Amino acid sequence: MTAGDRLLLAMERGRKAVEEYLAQRLPPEGEDPSVLHRAIRYAVFSGGKRIRPFLVLESCRTVGGEERRAVPAAAAVELIHTYSLVHDDLPSIDNDDFRRGQPTCHRVFGEAYAVLCGDALQALAFEILSTDLVERGVSSQRALMIVRELAVASGPQGLVGGQVLDLQGEDGLPLREESVRRIHERKTAALICACCRIGGIIGGAGQAELDALTEYGRWLGLAFQIWDDLLDAIGDPDKLGKTVRKDASQGKLTYPRVVGPETARERARQACESAIQALELMGERGQGLRDLAWFVVARDR
Repeated sequence: MTAGDRLLLAMERGRKAVEEYLAQRLPPEGEDPSVLHRAIRYAVFSGGKRIRPFLVLESCRTVGGEERRAVPAAAAVELIHTYSLVHDDLPSIDNDDFRRGQPTCHRVFGEAYAVLCGDALQALAFEILSTDLVERGVSSQRALMIVRELAVASGPQGLVGGQVLDLQGEDGLPLREESVRRIHERKTAALICACCRIGGIIGGAGQAELDALTEYGRWLGLAFQIWDDLLDAIGDPDKLGKTVRKDASQGKLTYPRVVGPETARERARQACESAIQALELMGERGQGLRDLAWFVVARDR
């Protein structure tokens, strides 16, 4: 079995664990108000690679922790990610009609319900962290640390702040690599880095291990978003399941626009290599995370 095959099997195992947990944990569709709960399940179970939840599980495993304890945190991260996509697709932000090969949440349920769906997903994420982690044996002190990690990564210093910078980029921020990197570090890398740290905290990582996971997550997040920019610029919409060339049409600051596709590709690979180097002290235990880094800059969707 190749390293790629092992990675895909591990990712599929993680995806099933998280989705089975969410299927039981999310409110049923028929529960009042049913339109909200149908929208939540539509958004959450619309597919996706589940890379962020996998990072939580794999980081926990890498430092010797039990993956079972990390499943609620992995699910919470996915809810935050899904909420961000639902809001990102709204007419007032990116105005996308398709996500993961199907109509976006606001196209199916209407804009108002999509906004409320995203709001509910964010709240549910923190409800899960504040209750289910302790029930699975994570200490209350570590659970509180994890709540803070996710709150910071998804707030004004992370995802939301990055989204604001992204919107400002459309209004004429300087066409500099430094500007686009600053957007990526908040909009994408902050949450990906938090996934690695959260998994490490659950698994009982020492400071050196946590520092390594932090460095890995930062570089991986940058590589991931640069590659996403490339896929938007030159990718196949049928494989991606969403509209392409949107970044250029909206005048967004991206690596392909600022430095060109070939240099952007090289930047992504350099970030991938830096992520892998950060895991040196992990030895063989870090192989799954190394394989994921290469997967990120080889994917076509």
